[in-house]
Amino acid sequence: MSTMASSGPRNLMGESGRALRDEENADDSPSAKRPKLDRFPLTHWEIAAALSVFLVFSTGLFCVYLTMPAADFGKLKLPRTVSDLRLLKDQLGSYAKDYPAQFILGYCSTYIFMQTFMIPGTIFMSLLAGALFGVIKGLLLVVFNATAGASSCFFLSKLIGRPLVVWFWPEKLRFFQAEIAKRRDKLLNYMLFLRITPSLPNLFINLASPIVDIPFHIFFLATLIGLIPASYITVRVSTSLRIL
Repeated sequence: MSTMASSGPRNLMGESGRALRDEENADDSPSAKRPKLDRFPLTHWEIAAALSVFLVFSTGLFCVYLTMPAADFGKLKLPRTVSDLRLLKDQLGSYAKDYPAQFILGYCSTYIFMQTFMIPGTIFMSLLAGALFGVIKGLLLVVFNATAGASSCFFLSKLIGRPLVVWFWPEKLRFFQAEIAKRRDKLLNYMLFLRITPSLPNLFINLASPIVDIPFHIFFLATLIGLIPASYITVRVSTSLRIL
């Protein structure tokens, strides 16, 4: 009896020790150290929805391209550098004068497409607007397209953006959510502040705003008004400094 009684606690202690060692080994394993969000956060349905939206926008942009009057489009490409922008401006200058309505439609469609799907290069599109249309018309074009593209990105994020923002910017999202919660009474002022200052990137604001429940009318007004100063500077650069 004493042997059985003494072996019982030892067995329990042995099993507990093995369990602890197993847990420690599990914690040391590569799979345990891997973050839970290591895999791509979108489900198959969300990926399908994103691809569907992209296909619809791409089809619309292609249809606009087909309606444009004949030109040497083989030499055209999205500008990535100032030299690309200068070349594009030279090629499009006469075309924009001959077909202003068609050109503006193509320009706006391209700008909104890039802004919606977060494609880099909209800064060069803004410079191009100033070079081709001057400060006033260029500013109106840039503000309209930037607001429309940001609004389109807002609704795209509302559809599939939450897992992506949580995956890429978890700390920044928590900070943004806490700041929004503290400023619900003066939300428009805070959103204007964010748009005017570089406190948070515009890309992050576009994607995170629907996730933290910012009403669209607040988002729209803050974007429309808040982007004017930066847009004016960008458009003005292309004319006053004569970089083009």
